[in-house]
Amino acid sequence: MGDRSAARPLDQGWVLVGTAAGEVLDPAGLGTRDWRPAIVPGTVAQALDLDLDHPGELDGRDWWYRRVFDAAGIGGAAVLELDGLATVAEVWLNGTKVLQSTNMFRGWRVRVHPRPGENERVLGFRSLRAALGGRRARPRWKTALVAKQELRWARTTLLGRIPGWTPAVPAVGPWRAVRLRCVDALDPAAVSVRTELVGRDGALAGRVAVGVELGEAPIAASVTVDGRSFALHVEPLAAGARVDGVVEVSGIAPWWPHTHGAPALYPCALTLRFADGTEDVVDLGPVGFRTVAFDPVSQALVVNGRRVFARGACWTALDVRSIDGTPAKLAEALRLCVTGGMNMVRVGGTMVYGTDAFYRACDALGVLVWQDFMFANMDYPFADPAFSADVLAEVDGQLHRLQRHPCVAVYCGGSEVEQQAAMVGLPASEWSGPFFQDVLPARVAALHPGVPYVPSTPTGGALPFSTAAGITHYYGVGAYRRPLSDARLAGVRFTAECLGFANVPDAETVERIAGGGVPHHPAWKAGVPRDGGAGWDFEDTRDHYLRVLYGLDPLELRSTDLERYLAMSRAVTAEVLTRVYAEWRRPGSTCQGALTWFLTDLRLGAGWGVIDSTLRPKSAWWALRRAFSSRAVAITDEGLDGVGIHVHNETAEPLDAVLEVELLAARRVARAAITRAPLRVDPWSSVTLSGDALFGTFHDLAYGYRFGPPRHDAVAARIVIPGQRVEQVGGQVGGQVGEQVVSEDTWFVHARPLPMQDPAVLSGSAVADSAAVVVTLETTALLQAVTLSATGYTPDDNGFHLCPGRPRVLRFTPSPTAKPFKLHVTALNLDGLLTLRPIERF
Repeated sequence: MGDRSAARPLDQGWVLVGTAAGEVLDPAGLGTRDWRPAIVPGTVAQALDLDLDHPGELDGRDWWYRRVFDAAGIGGAAVLELDGLATVAEVWLNGTKVLQSTNMFRGWRVRVHPRPGENERVLGFRSLRAALGGRRARPRWKTALVAKQELRWARTTLLGRIPGWTPAVPAVGPWRAVRLRCVDALDPAAVSVRTELVGRDGALAGRVAVGVELGEAPIAASVTVDGRSFALHVEPLAAGARVDGVVEVSGIAPWWPHTHGAPALYPCALTLRFADGTEDVVDLGPVGFRTVAFDPVSQALVVNGRRVFARGACWTALDVRSIDGTPAKLAEALRLCVTGGMNMVRVGGTMVYGTDAFYRACDALGVLVWQDFMFANMDYPFADPAFSADVLAEVDGQLHRLQRHPCVAVYCGGSEVEQQAAMVGLPASEWSGPFFQDVLPARVAALHPGVPYVPSTPTGGALPFSTAAGITHYYGVGAYRRPLSDARLAGVRFTAECLGFANVPDAETVERIAGGGVPHHPAWKAGVPRDGGAGWDFEDTRDHYLRVLYGLDPLELRSTDLERYLAMSRAVTAEVLTRVYAEWRRPGSTCQGALTWFLTDLRLGAGWGVIDSTLRPKSAWWALRRAFSSRAVAITDEGLDGVGIHVHNETAEPLDAVLEVELLAARRVARAAITRAPLRVDPWSSVTLSGDALFGTFHDLAYGYRFGPPRHDAVAARIVIPGQRVEQVGGQVGGQVGEQVVSEDTWFVHARPLPMQDPAVLSGSAVADSAAVVVTLETTALLQAVTLSATGYTPDDNGFHLCPGRPRVLRFTPSPTAKPFKLHVTALNLDGLLTLRPIERF
């Protein structure tokens, strides 16, 4: 039989040429052309290294990929595996067309007969614009999301085709892997693997369902899970056999999102034994066991019987040209998800399905995936038989691929389909249809049972986009410029996307954009997202909150002091995110989950991403990291009732600590008042405490009564664990000797920056060893939005507020190309900067 997992990757030696649409009918007509090297898997834009601002119209031409290969060792027949062809594609072998595809989301397995010796493989990608020409039935509505309504007929990503969101660089080409496999070799992707968690408490077991059809019948088969082997059923067929079975593995640990436990995984393999004495073992990858559901009333995500506050961001292409990016970029982006406290990412309907590597990494890291099918905003022609059949094959193929991954927690029909129909005035009966309401949930139930399905987002309520019912997209705070109090007023239950801001990158990235000539340079505005048809962009949204929160005129500020404008802009989105998530995570909130729009930018600039396109965290990411921590404290404005202090403990151990709350003044004495109280929070729970009750005397904490000028400018709350060593890297030390501050939040009374402080209030030291530089910072006055900049070094916190009497110890990790350490420390209310160079420690 041979090695059943063996496949020959066809990823080298490809060349590429473009021709006018329809000019060449088949590879014989290509003749002598100016071929250039191509990247496979990859896209035309990647191979040509196109300018993002002037890419040309890729959809208007035909593109041809060619590769000559030797079929020695393959035999007379083989299987050509194509994981993704974008979009109207033809596959030719030695001048014969062996496949035609019109769906970039489908994978193909084609039996071919290469010649002994040299063979020619040609992939032709026809002009999508030409393919969509001609008359078709009109949609019931039009969307401003895309310029060409005909795209509703094309099974292709909207990335690169949404004006204002992305550069006009659509995906064209063999964007996913191409392989050649021996005809008798088993494709591991053809094996069906599903898992289920059964039992209660200490009697947990995992069920594994395995199924595959083989061309040759084995005499026995088994599946091995965590070193334990279980026999499978072998059913002979007319040609070959079917192997299947359901086995139960006792005494396993459940898979958890990383914020709530360990993402336990177990190795799994399929063993086939044949009459000739041979045995083949196919690695099926690690498997995990968990249950997941949506509470129908609260819209809470329930994992393993426990409610999980789902927080994270919407996943985007890691490289706008190639879409998938490199394995290193994938690993880094997901690392930033985990270290940023995110436990869920959404793969939205405007994007693409993730790679196998993406889902395997989410399994291993404990990151939940909200998985859309690739539909967004448009009136798709499901009544067309050919379109419907193609889509069903796509759906089944993706479900077959994803059913083995415990990270997949929600399936969703798509993005804003119901909303778009409702917003153009159609009645409720026209918002959806049988495909989203009946067909898709039936396919999910059959191929990945036990995973919740929602027909679209937003959905539910009097209108699909009503905020207080069902699942919403919340942009009240954000695009619609509502006050921060709207985060509570809206009554959000679960928002699958929210809070889009043009988040300013750090200074190191800004310098790469037109040499730092921003935001006046066109290159800056090219990176600022905007919605089609709107007379504003998301920089205008950010500027609105800069005016509201800090009382500054953004136009005047950026015209006279650009550096301060950028610093204030970084601070304002961080503050908005901090305050909104403090509101949503509090125990009394209706909100059960929120996914920020986006995780990463699609290009350099002030995009929606909380991480820039080079994967450098922005101030927004640092704010979310603190807000999303499994053990966290947060403050909310309760008006005349002062402030609420909310403490979260999502770990399996009780939190025994001290809660410290202090009132800080900027102009007078640094500390106006302080109180400390014992704190105990049970595992996987949160508590709310009254600031007034903690002090026991009237301080007008939220400055609601306004009896004269306020006596304090800020309220700081922190969780303090005693008995730790003095130097706590990545946290704070201070107060009683040996205390560790595991979380802190600082809430400001005024909608303005604090008064400027002399640089002398800030002091610090830096000590370097072989692995990192450890920096200690201390201040005698409250400093707002302290920003650390050390080129080539990454700190373990940034953009935080620094309280007097609470030294902050931070660890800076160098990049492989880092130069000698030099740190600049600034703050919104520091009239200057502190520069530190390290003392060497051996």
